[in-house]
Amino acid sequence: MGNSLKAIVAFVPSNECQKYLLEDLEEMPVDKTVDLSGRQLRRLPLHICSFRELVKLYLSDNNLNHLPPELEQLQNLQILALDFNNFKALPLVVCTLKQLCILYLGNNKLCSLPLELRLLQNLKTLWIESNCLQYLPEVVCELSLLKTLHAGSNALRGLPTQLRCLQELRTIWLSGNLLSDFPSVLLDMPFLEVIDVDRNSIRFFPSLAHLPGLKLVIYDHNPCRNAPKVAKGVRRVGRWSEETPEPRKRSGAVIEITLDEKPSPPPAAKPEPE
Repeated sequence: MGNSLKAIVAFVPSNECQKYLLEDLEEMPVDKTVDLSGRQLRRLPLHICSFRELVKLYLSDNNLNHLPPELEQLQNLQILALDFNNFKALPLVVCTLKQLCILYLGNNKLCSLPLELRLLQNLKTLWIESNCLQYLPEVVCELSLLKTLHAGSNALRGLPTQLRCLQELRTIWLSGNLLSDFPSVLLDMPFLEVIDVDRNSIRFFPSLAHLPGLKLVIYDHNPCRNAPKVAKGVRRVGRWSEETPEPRKRSGAVIEITLDEKPSPPPAAKPEPE
């Protein structure tokens, strides 16, 4: 009954109903964190926007599809979680929060990202997994401090060449997309430490041995006939990784090797800004 009642109350804009949804959250918490995840919210209670020193705001797993312009008052916000909602477009007010370091947009219905996203020049972590993206928006390539990009489970067929401009990028997750070729732009990014292209349609892997920063490459569940060559000490997860030899060719035939299991996916716990 609790969740059902909250779902009904979420439609009612009265102050009393908003206080019910906030569970008597009348003052900003000492830790400057508000977590309203899983509250059946269909609109953000405006009272939250009065907490001008707020640093972390978690709105995951609700029914939100828009945000009020008053959100712009939260100019100290560093972490904003909007994943598992119903956003078809990123509200432009989010792009006014220039201190954001971490932005979670996964599991929505986004087909693009606004050009105004370029205003978030402090952004270090961007999660846009499980949306409806058929291409990686080029505006992402303008986020110069970005270190982690999670774009898995979309419908990406390639990556823009401008991605090489992200010289702070260390980790890129691209699993569960529609890549038929290994993205060539990644070969020009020697600073990458983790590349995940699991569950795509890649048939051939170029050598990655020239990438000095690489520590881990995950390429399992691709119809590939070779393993990517890597430098000594780099871990590979996929067919013919370090635990098993690459296939030997005999009269044009390839001997199949059993697939290794992929390790657990990226941690569900949301990281803190550095």
